[in-house]
Amino acid sequence: MENTDQQILNLLKTSKGQIEGIIKMVEDNRYCIDVSKQILAVQALLKKTNLKIIDNHIKNCVKRAFEEGHGDEKVDEIISIIDKYAK
Repeated sequence: MENTDQQILNLLKTSKGQIEGIIKMVEDNRYCIDVSKQILAVQALLKKTNLKIIDNHIKNCVKRAFEEGHGDEKVDEIISIIDKYAK
């Protein structure tokens, strides 16, 4: 497994652990603001993970597509993702 793939898996596993912690907080009727702060932390971690995935995609899949002569469709995919981020 590539180093980047391992980093992505580690980030996702950390997110999963945080979400499980948030579920426990809700079950324990913890203070709403504390729960909200943890949700924001998970969102930030997932955003970081997604950016790492997109970075990896551009450096590998998109690069390879251009080398093979069909990069335009990959550019459209990236623009679609950027559009979702912008909303």
